[in-house]
Amino acid sequence: MKEYRLDTSELKAFAPELKAGDRVLLSGVVYTSRDAAHKRIVKLIEEGGELPFELDGACIYYAGPTPTPPGLPIGSCGPTTSGRMDPYAPTLLDRGLAAMIGKGGRDEKVREAMMRNGAVYLCAVGGAGALAAKCVTSAEEIAFGDLGCESVKRLVLKDFPLVVGIDSCGRSMFV
Repeated sequence: MKEYRLDTSELKAFAPELKAGDRVLLSGVVYTSRDAAHKRIVKLIEEGGELPFELDGACIYYAGPTPTPPGLPIGSCGPTTSGRMDPYAPTLLDRGLAAMIGKGGRDEKVREAMMRNGAVYLCAVGGAGALAAKCVTSAEEIAFGDLGCESVKRLVLKDFPLVVGIDSCGRSMFV
C-alpha cells in the first residue's frame, strides 16, 4: 500500500496508479451531493438540462454538511453511506465523473461503471465529520438550495485523508 498527495484535478489521469487500500491526502475542488441531489442531476441529464457543475473529471463527496458556525467555512462534514447513490452513480460515471468519496461498499453496477470509465471510489472515516470539516478551506452552495444540507456545494479541500476503497480496475476493500 502506498500513500499519495493528490489534487482533484489529477484524479482522472492518476486513477490507474491507485490501488484499493492506498492512502490519499486529497486537495482541490469537490462537490457535495447525496441521493436527492443525485436524482435531480440524473433527471437534468435525461432532459438535456444544464448541470450545476461539469461532471467530466469531477469528484463528488457524499456528504450533507451541518450549518456553518460563525468564522468557519463549513459545519460538520462527514461522509454519507454511498450505497444510496448506487442507482445514479453509473450515469454520472459514464458522463466522466472521476471519483466519489463516501463510506461503505458499492454494488456491482457501480464497480462495472468505474472500471469502464477509469474512476475511483475513495473512503472517508465515518463518525468524524467535525475532523473532516477541518480539511475544508471554503464552501459555497451552488445548486438545489431547497434541499437544505443536501444541496450541492462546491468545497475546496486541503489534505483530506482518504483510503482507496475501490480502484479503477474494480479491486475492492469490501470483498
